[in-house]
Amino acid sequence: MNYEIDEIDKTILMYLIENTRMPFTEIAKKMNVSAGTIHVRVKKLEEAGIIKGTTLITDYDKMGYQFVAYLGLLLTKTNRIQHVIDELYKIPNVTVAHIVAGKYNIFCKIRARDTSHAKELIYQIDQIEDVLRTESMISLEESFNDKNRLMKAIFK
Repeated sequence: MNYEIDEIDKTILMYLIENTRMPFTEIAKKMNVSAGTIHVRVKKLEEAGIIKGTTLITDYDKMGYQFVAYLGLLLTKTNRIQHVIDELYKIPNVTVAHIVAGKYNIFCKIRARDTSHAKELIYQIDQIEDVLRTESMISLEESFNDKNRLMKAIFK
């Protein structure tokens, strides 16, 4: 489905980017349109695949998972990528995984309680069949993590 986003859609998206829990009635009031209009537009944006649900942002640091590391995984064969991705998905502390081109086959992010816990996770990942080796990079600080920056730039 090819959906053309107009100015009304952009404005709705900007409100939802700022606060996914903003009621449609509040958005409608700010835009001087009916709540039904907002509901219909959001439904169309969902059907077009532009909106794919809403997200709850949790603070893992406050939950005791302050240690973040990025791992590059080199596999024995590239045709085993999906198998390794499936195995990584079974480890809840692997929060992001990308299939990449370059030095590694897979690049992933892990969250752990501390270095000892991270070491256990890395050893667990090393044990996955077809993982030849891993290389770890410890995150010292997250400078920014704003998934909406690009969307805001597109709509300017």
